[in-house]
Amino acid sequence: MQNPVYVAISGQISLARRMEVIARNMANINTPGFRAEALKFDTLVSPVAESNSTKVNFVTAGRSYITTDPGPLVQTGNTLDIATRGDIYFSLQTPVGQVYSRDGRLQMTGDGALVSVLGYPLLDASGAPVQIDPQNGAPRISADGNIYQKNVQVSAVGLFQFQPGTKLRYGPNSSVIPNRDPVPVLDDPLNGVMQGFVESSNVNGVVEMTRLIEVNRAFERIEAMLRQQEEVSGKMIETFGSPR
Repeated sequence: MQNPVYVAISGQISLARRMEVIARNMANINTPGFRAEALKFDTLVSPVAESNSTKVNFVTAGRSYITTDPGPLVQTGNTLDIATRGDIYFSLQTPVGQVYSRDGRLQMTGDGALVSVLGYPLLDASGAPVQIDPQNGAPRISADGNIYQKNVQVSAVGLFQFQPGTKLRYGPNSSVIPNRDPVPVLDDPLNGVMQGFVESSNVNGVVEMTRLIEVNRAFERIEAMLRQQEEVSGKMIETFGSPR
């Protein structure tokens, strides 16, 4: 197989990965707290071609990563809806362990536990489930995450920040799972909680649609190039491979 065909195929593999990421992002464009996925691509120089004093660059399949840009805030007025200000996350206890999310749509169970929309307990800074008195009125949640009922602090929302260089993977309930323990955030004026708000997905629909169009056009160009390469090879076989 000729080098242009190898390069084209590597390009199609990378475009297929991009298409998967775009599709996943678009499917979660209306999912509160969802963090968009992105890809990094590198070039790979063929060692065989380089040994022959030529350079042939292939595209790698790409490395995915989760973006941490904030999404837009929507004011709901619901006392059990919370959003974060700054690069911090809430924590939830799930079947896969402790995860970190920015989907702040909370609910209160009959016994006063605050849980996510999927029923996962909200945790405080020590990792214990947040518990309030269901008979003591609506909670007030301050900017530092402290929870009050009738002006008495009864609990606090655990707020966490990831260490530099942390790699993330997806978890349940629009959450992410870091590869190293995050740091609890306490009394930070730049990071806090906003009660009565929900953070939307940070997926930019216009950008994703533009990327989708670009990927489709790139696929078409590669397919056209491969067809042209096939026609050239066919003509060469007819010309030089026919019996004389």
